[in-house]
Amino acid sequence: MNTKKQIPSYQNSLQRLRENLGGMLPEAALKVFDYDAQSLQSQQHSILQLNTGDKAPGFTLSNTVNQAIKLSELLKKGKVVLIFYRGVWCPYCNLQLFQYQSVLSKIKSLGAQLVAISPQTPDASLSIKEKNELGFEVLSDNGNIVARNYTKVFRNKDAPVDAMTALGFDFGSHYSDDSRELPVPAVFIIDSDSTISFAKSLGGDYRNRVEVSEIIDSLKKS
Repeated sequence: MNTKKQIPSYQNSLQRLRENLGGMLPEAALKVFDYDAQSLQSQQHSILQLNTGDKAPGFTLSNTVNQAIKLSELLKKGKVVLIFYRGVWCPYCNLQLFQYQSVLSKIKSLGAQLVAISPQTPDASLSIKEKNELGFEVLSDNGNIVARNYTKVFRNKDAPVDAMTALGFDFGSHYSDDSRELPVPAVFIIDSDSTISFAKSLGGDYRNRVEVSEIIDSLKKS
């Protein structure tokens, strides 16, 4: 059996997601979100704050049940695949995390653990974990303290937040402050000695995400 076929394609799934969103959201709202994503792609530069060969800064963050999770302790067990995402309200984040969950056993078999980080509260993080039946740690980075060391952080604009409000989504309820700051999605692989062996972001356009296959390939090579 060709295991490559078992690895999901984000781009293929993105097409289906876009079709679903087109049927669920008012055209005007979808245009606001798409314009926002396109604008961020052109406005956000120098996304990665750390690159391959750099040492990953340590951190301690709360998981969905308010347990303190330390990067140093995770690295004692092997490599860590670190995902920075926006929130449970973001359909592209849900798609990405769902796909990574689908290959979690493969990632573990290659000696790595999966960890996802967002500025959401533990309760909101629990929501995304339950929604996508995630079997890995989902951590809360209040104020994007950790994210700033790894990826670009920006303030979410009024237009997309207002569009969310009009659709009945309370953006602010997912966070512990009113900064509206979000991390640009990015993925890192951290080796057991804290060295970063993979670092990638597809830029400010949050509709695009790092393919699971790239992570699998990188873990196989190392």
